[in-house]
Amino acid sequence: MAATGPGSGPDHVADPEAIKRHHTLFRAARRRKNPPLRRSDITITDEAAVKRAVKAASLGNAMEWFDFGIYSYLAVTIGHVFFPPGNDTAQLLSSFATFAVAFLVRPIGGMVFGPMGDRLGRKKVLALTMIMMAIGTFAIGLIPSYATIGFWAPVLLIFFRLVQGFSTGGEYGGASTFIAEYAPDKRRGFFGSFLEFGTLAGYTGAAGLVTVLTAWLGSDAMEAWGWRIPFLVAGPLGLVGLYLRLRLDETPAFQKLESGNVRASEAADTVETTAKGDLAKIFRQYWPTLILCIALVGAYNVTDYMLLSYMPTYLSDELGYSETHGLLILLGVMVCLMAVINQAGRLNDHFGRKPLLMAGMLGFFFLSLPSFLLIKQGSIPAIAAGMLMLGLSLVCLLGTMSAALPALFPTNVRYGSLSVGYNLSASLFGGTTPLVITGLISITGNNLMPAYYSMAAALIGIITVACMKETAKQPLTGSPPSGETKEEAAELVAAQTPGPRF
Repeated sequence: MAATGPGSGPDHVADPEAIKRHHTLFRAARRRKNPPLRRSDITITDEAAVKRAVKAASLGNAMEWFDFGIYSYLAVTIGHVFFPPGNDTAQLLSSFATFAVAFLVRPIGGMVFGPMGDRLGRKKVLALTMIMMAIGTFAIGLIPSYATIGFWAPVLLIFFRLVQGFSTGGEYGGASTFIAEYAPDKRRGFFGSFLEFGTLAGYTGAAGLVTVLTAWLGSDAMEAWGWRIPFLVAGPLGLVGLYLRLRLDETPAFQKLESGNVRASEAADTVETTAKGDLAKIFRQYWPTLILCIALVGAYNVTDYMLLSYMPTYLSDELGYSETHGLLILLGVMVCLMAVINQAGRLNDHFGRKPLLMAGMLGFFFLSLPSFLLIKQGSIPAIAAGMLMLGLSLVCLLGTMSAALPALFPTNVRYGSLSVGYNLSASLFGGTTPLVITGLISITGNNLMPAYYSMAAALIGIITVACMKETAKQPLTGSPPSGETKEEAAELVAAQTPGPRF
């Protein structure tokens, strides 16, 4: 028999004839390496605990994206308040550049908070990111204007945007990991969809508050002082989110990993049973999956930020709509998406993650141009129809991503790997989307550039989804199977017992 290296399995090193001759011996070796599951290996989820975890992660996520969304919907006002007067386009570009600045530090936040979450636990790090986001957003509401302190106004704005971006670097990876590790294998898509329900709720809350204030106060009062109110609301909201997160227990998958109770099986390799989250290890051992994650998140983020962040600005700057009208239409679209997003979660549990992701990417590829041609017509029904076409494509991605992405990486490096991959991609492609689109329209004079940019992103997404493995109804890599009932656990154990042979 040939010599073996570390981690080599017997089937990979032995001659096929030897395997035939010594079938029983090799089968015993395989069983030793991957022992069959016992009933005690399978996690039985507590539905009440799962719902508490989903609620806290989703509400916390909603508050984070409320904070982040405020800036998007006040981009024009912030440009006027914090940057030198003169050219409106230059002010808007400066505002969007400052929006993008927060995304530059998101990968750094992911590299700090991600491995920390793998070492110390998901709960503590998620509480820390909540505090930092609330402080950063609240502080922006206190910064004096450019007319008052000049150069220091944009400097302070950029600094607190960096605080926001740094904290967000640990948010999505942690929150999606938290829900994925709590949820039973067969319903991970459904429970995961609540995370993006929280994202939409945060954006909707931000857009709703900005719309009400703008309609109530008027543009002049809004620019003078009213814009501060949504930022200042972030302080008490952050305390509520912190309270919810600190009340939770650590995820069952992390608890088993930390206690060393995870046994090797076909669903959980022995090599993946350490709780040491090592950044170098992520880049060294998981770089192919990291690239897959970056490409998938890049395609998703371009379409997400194009619709949910940039669209009100597009309607007001390119089509001449009032800011209130643009936000009201987007609000209607987001409420529609919130109504169906959990159904997208159920569908990806039933049909698989890949079919739903592919449907979303194909939707953006084929419908972006027709949607923007409709939007350009300018009537409210045409704009609503165009945005709804894009929204239904987006909801296929929103309802699936939070279950698909955590399943890419094993438990011991899941928070770190997902935070690094997600935030590198969000930094390169997500936060720069409004800036890039505004710049492209300015250079080319073609206000269909958002459609072309979205189609290019969707094409990358189609290729990436085709390269993915299906993970629906399967245990998370590096974790034992998770079921809802004792009967389900018994079925899992029985399923691996070979039937009688005659």
